[in-house]
Amino acid sequence: MQGFGVDIGGSGIKGCLVDLEHGRLIGERVRIETPQPSLPDPVYGVVARIVDSFGWTGRVGVTFPGVMKHGVAHTAANVDKSWIGTDVDAGLDALIPGTVETLNDADAAGIAEMRYGAGRDRAGVVLMLTFGTGIGSALFVDGHLVPNTEFGHIQVDGEDGERQGAAAAREREDLSYPEWARRVDRYLDVLEAGLWPDLIIVGGGVSKKAHKWVPLLSTRTPVVPAQLQNDAGIVGAALAAHERPERERPDG
Repeated sequence: MQGFGVDIGGSGIKGCLVDLEHGRLIGERVRIETPQPSLPDPVYGVVARIVDSFGWTGRVGVTFPGVMKHGVAHTAANVDKSWIGTDVDAGLDALIPGTVETLNDADAAGIAEMRYGAGRDRAGVVLMLTFGTGIGSALFVDGHLVPNTEFGHIQVDGEDGERQGAAAAREREDLSYPEWARRVDRYLDVLEAGLWPDLIIVGGGVSKKAHKWVPLLSTRTPVVPAQLQNDAGIVGAALAAHERPERERPDG
């Protein structure tokens, strides 16, 4: 059983065929630099090129770095602000043979981890956090996604949590992993007080170095690294597109 996923990011757009039984990529993914400026039409063109390069004509899942409701972008992180209010589904449907299903990038990563990775078979409240330029979040209750959470923007000591706790903050301020872990700990304390999750999954590039900072966390909630790492967005997008009911295309 195969699907196809594309992950739109601020610096690169990645896509690949996905084995939906095992949650892994089939063959080599294709990555193309995100056009600059990252306007909708040039980005649509890149997504279409990636899908076409595989000869794929079925349903396509596409992640977007922002809040997505019914195919429309309501926020835009690390891409041009002209995306806000844009019907991304319609823009991509016009260029791609198969029906397109769009979703938030952190939600896609969470979907993949819940089906195939660190959250597999976990009930209760599970929170997936992706640490990168900002902090993305995906919340699950007994395996069901609560879409478009924006927990990177909760207030921690008077400013956005991601301002202090994102992986970019560690690089920007040249923090050691123990120093950065203390920032993450404080951020997680605030989240825990409001959500009381049963499990926290941490993803993003820093999940590869989880041994350097996850054991330093003192949070009540168990924290585990994501297992699909940088493939999670593509895999989750493909899975979401495969499992969601077919939308009617504009042409009927």
